Amino acid sequence: MAALTAVAPSTAFTEELRRRGGATAARCYQCATCSSVCELAPEDSPFPRRQMLWAQWGLADRLAAHPAVWLCHQCNDCTQRCPRDARPGDVLQIARALVIERLAFPKVLGRLVGRAATTWPLLIGAPIFFWIVLLAGTGLLSVPRGALVYGDFVPHWLIYAVFFPVAGWVMYTSWMSGRRFWALLSDGSPRSGSFLKHLMPVLIEIATHKRFASCEAARPRRLGHFFLLWGFVGAAITSGLLVLALYGFHTELPLPLGHPFKVLGNISGVLLVAGGALVVKHRWADSDRAGTSTAFDTFFLSVVVAVIASGVLAEAGRFAFPAELACAVYVVHLGVVLGLFLTFPYSKFAHLLYRTLALVHVRMTTPPASAEG
Repeated sequence: MAALTAVAPSTAFTEELRRRGGATAARCYQCATCSSVCELAPEDSPFPRRQMLWAQWGLADRLAAHPAVWLCHQCNDCTQRCPRDARPGDVLQIARALVIERLAFPKVLGRLVGRAATTWPLLIGAPIFFWIVLLAGTGLLSVPRGALVYGDFVPHWLIYAVFFPVAGWVMYTSWMSGRRFWALLSDGSPRSGSFLKHLMPVLIEIATHKRFASCEAARPRRLGHFFLLWGFVGAAITSGLLVLALYGFHTELPLPLGHPFKVLGNISGVLLVAGGALVVKHRWADSDRAGTSTAFDTFFLSVVVAVIASGVLAEAGRFAFPAELACAVYVVHLGVVLGLFLTFPYSKFAHLLYRTLALVHVRMTTPPASAEG
């Protein structure tokens, strides 16, 4: 007699899936059209047919522990061809958000970001209010006289005193969530080989957005996501170089427009603006292929757009706005950036962490010839 398999459905999961827009999963009748058209699904473990069944049954544990949820890039080839309009791409998108919330450390922050439809005023307003209180408490909430230099308004040491601990906190919480996911991640195959050895080709694949090119419906999205990724990378590198210039070489700020660090920062800003515009344009112009937007998804994109817009306005405002208005825009920019940082481990940006680990896991559980394919 065959051994029985324990099944532990979660009604709370199915209700939350439905509340976030995943009720279409109930329409799926397991025809496997979605799995047959997916260019990213491996032949020996196709998706998302099984994942749709697990979503119907509320098998949250199985969804959270299977890498296929993260191998999906929501290109929506499956959604375009589904005869029942079950929208598998949207369902897996919602499942990813629920996995992030479930594995979040601490959980309360994961719930706040997961429910961004109602909590966004707190997630955005609290960091801005924090900067206002901090500047008022340190006696810095006053507009400097003469030519406006933001470093005279908000000293660089104060910015680093805030953002260095925040960056440390983000890395710690990401590490804790990643450990939980790595321990949970399993498809029944033992891992082999070095984690670092398999990590490098995965990082190259993510850096080039190679998988987006494999999906017919996702190709228009590739460039926007590519620009956003490298815009963030360039901005992070620029920030590190500025710290080195300021404290290592005692360089005076602001830098002239032709300085290499300034050029890199401006190029990164252009990439962020172009990437954000392309992503927003694609969502508005072709919502079927882009997928249904959820509050979780829209919140991250909105914060990114707010960071870009406030940053551009702050830089231009130093020359074009009254000093009071320019300083107000700068405080808003600092607050929105802080909000973006604090929500990194719990927002859609966490896809970078979870998808990287899932891809490494697949490589460590797949024969070398198949892993390179």
